[in-house]
Amino acid sequence: MALITSGKSKTVVGLDIEAGSVAATEVRANGSVEVVGHGVLPLPSGVFREGEVADPEALGAALKELFAENKLSRSVRLGLANQRVAVRSMRLPAIDDPAELETAIRFQAQDHIPMPLDQSVLDWQVVGHTQADSGERYVDVVAVAARRDMLHQVMQALNAGGLRPIGIDHAAFGMIRALAREEGSAVGAGQFVSAPSPEPVVPTPDAAVAGPGVIVPARLYCNLGDVTNLAVARGSSCLFTRIAAFGVEGIAQRLAERRELTLEHARQWLTHVGLERPVEEIDGDPEHVAAARECLTEGATRLADELRLSLDYYGAQEGAVAVDRIVASGPGATIPGLVEQMQQGLGNPFAIARPTALAHLDDLAAARLTLSYGLALEQ
Repeated sequence: MALITSGKSKTVVGLDIEAGSVAATEVRANGSVEVVGHGVLPLPSGVFREGEVADPEALGAALKELFAENKLSRSVRLGLANQRVAVRSMRLPAIDDPAELETAIRFQAQDHIPMPLDQSVLDWQVVGHTQADSGERYVDVVAVAARRDMLHQVMQALNAGGLRPIGIDHAAFGMIRALAREEGSAVGAGQFVSAPSPEPVVPTPDAAVAGPGVIVPARLYCNLGDVTNLAVARGSSCLFTRIAAFGVEGIAQRLAERRELTLEHARQWLTHVGLERPVEEIDGDPEHVAAARECLTEGATRLADELRLSLDYYGAQEGAVAVDRIVASGPGATIPGLVEQMQQGLGNPFAIARPTALAHLDDLAAARLTLSYGLALEQ
């Protein structure tokens, strides 16, 4: 599903923008998936805030530099994750005529999407069909809407960077595409080898059934970046998505304020200190070490609370598919002990996912590129 689509390209660059950096991964799909280029570039403070473009010209200049340095294709699919993108599920009577179905979806969306549709871009995808005991047929649809003014800022930045957007997608869908196929290629806690936030997408009861009497479990995927991108999926089908404004960047900001550090130095201290080793065994300024450990401990608790809130909200929905595992990705998953601490706080089994196509990269690079890789994949 894409909010904006303008054709296909032989190779696609997935583009993921956070407050501190922009990541790009170029993928060629020809029977198999191959990563043919990638790059990460730090962003100046204030260019991108809370998932939205604050300075289109500065972001455009950074994009131009990133793509030129890494010789990347100009055809991009960008992921969005902010409070002005809404995802909802709807169940409608089955309509065979595509034009009539589109009219019905737009009419229903007025009651489900929490923003004026005449000021938004709306897209949808049919995700399932069901039939009532009475014989009446229904169609299940996932709809995504984004504010036009927010998209305008995004397009300004892409145009300033000389890029050709072939799609703008919800970042959660890219995360699912990157990780759902990697059940055999993850490492970390619970290992397996190789709000006010937007209300969630609500699953349909029949979406969980793989065969007579067989219930396929769902996964909660979370990307720990400057915001926390959450999605429940069964296979590649998204059942629920939510953006939590608090993420690893918030932990770094708190440390930076306490110790009068730059954000970049604060991020480095978090990774250096982690949550595994006793603080007396960690090299460096003891006050910086102690402050980093305290911020991480507080942050892990808050992140676990965000995941618990999402699981509780999702689980309360009629027909919710049981979640049997939490799969973590993103830069926060590389901080030693953070995911394990979250696992202890929640009591749910965790795993840290790493796409096989990024296995040749170091842990931090692979973590930062996971979302952009998923965005580049075919939908």
